[in-house]
Amino acid sequence: MYNVWKNVLAEVEQKVSAANFSTWFQDTSLISTENGSIIVGVKNSFYVKQLRSKFIDIITDSLIKNGIEVKNIDFEVQSTNKSKVRPREVTPFPDSIKSHTKSIKKTFESKSNNNGLNSKYTLDSFVIGSNNDVAVAAAKSIISSPGTRCNPFFLYGGPGLGKTHLVQAIGNELVKNNPDYKILYTPVSQFYSDFIDAIQNGKGKDFNRKFEKLDCLIIDDFQFIVGKEKSQEEFFNIFNNLYQLNKQIIVTSDRLPSQIKTVDERLASRLTMGGAFDLQLPKFEDKCAILRAKAELIGAEIEPEAIEYIAENVNTNIRDLEGEFSTILLMSEVRGLTPLELIQNGSANINHIRKPRLIPSKQIVEKVAKYYDLPVKEMCSKSRVAHIKTARQVAMYILSKELSLSTTKIANEVGVKDHTTVMHGIKKIESDLKLNFTLRDQIEEIKEKIYG
Repeated sequence: MYNVWKNVLAEVEQKVSAANFSTWFQDTSLISTENGSIIVGVKNSFYVKQLRSKFIDIITDSLIKNGIEVKNIDFEVQSTNKSKVRPREVTPFPDSIKSHTKSIKKTFESKSNNNGLNSKYTLDSFVIGSNNDVAVAAAKSIISSPGTRCNPFFLYGGPGLGKTHLVQAIGNELVKNNPDYKILYTPVSQFYSDFIDAIQNGKGKDFNRKFEKLDCLIIDDFQFIVGKEKSQEEFFNIFNNLYQLNKQIIVTSDRLPSQIKTVDERLASRLTMGGAFDLQLPKFEDKCAILRAKAELIGAEIEPEAIEYIAENVNTNIRDLEGEFSTILLMSEVRGLTPLELIQNGSANINHIRKPRLIPSKQIVEKVAKYYDLPVKEMCSKSRVAHIKTARQVAMYILSKELSLSTTKIANEVGVKDHTTVMHGIKKIESDLKLNFTLRDQIEEIKEKIYG
């Protein structure tokens, strides 16, 4: 029975995302196939709902391909010896905080080497999803063949999406494969500070020599080089020297070099000639997988319903997602409740969780129009003037993402007759957001005004 289900899961894994597979199929088992009545074992009733509503056709098809007769499929919740977070006598709050902090610190304690790398950042602990799979594939190619493919490797994306984690993981893997590999990780602010100190102390040549011997240079947060022309020039020279020697160069930023003011065009062009890879906001399934992986890493028990609640409501970035996750675990321990009980009774005081359905759709439309300095009537007209059309599409996008309105409802709100126009508008903004960081900033500013 085990081998049959193992083969079925192998089929399923080819048809769903890695995040979906990890979240919904990893803890399943095949209990019975007697007379075509399939019984699949699951962790709890929440899994039953998700598997039945989203994946029943895939499961059926995979069973049939493995020679199993399928008349009907039922799910059975399997008992487990693992307990959820158990109630306990509540100790004074400060001691609880100290105890939890020490536990977390011990879990993540890691050494920093003089190469700037932190050993806690590994590929094993980096959850791969649809928001980052291309960048991870590029990272793996660098690890297998540094200095050749994807060189330089330029990684960009908003704050809290895992840029530092991924590039440091690359560095740690390179050192693991070859302990003699000379590598340096440094934020660009530190590069700038060291460069200024070297110039002031007449040690410019020593500064340059430090980079000449490297096999790999990792520069983090490149966007902060804005306005530092001498540092750019120095980095440009170091970059060229390393590149000509086929040394690996890795750079992260919150945006593309061409979108960073005052960055020299030659440098901007060279930074992306090995390819520019972005980390995007994780989708729901990706967020569930991230939280599940974090729970396993620290040995915490949290109900799938609680994971889904956090994943569905924290829409900022991975850093905030993990932060709210840790907050709920801490509060559940202090108050003697399971995470789900904490959420259900309204005790979860979560900073990044918005309750957008309390905001009227009309108010969102008005805020978008005001931001773009347009009368609501003009923004919701049939005008195809570029800036008016963009404002209207932004309103469509926010109504969809924040209120989960249907395209038909959105069409009524913004004065569009055809719901397919709304679908096109939302897709247009989603596409533009991948590269247009000005638009990203605008939408975040509008959200601040909506929820402020």
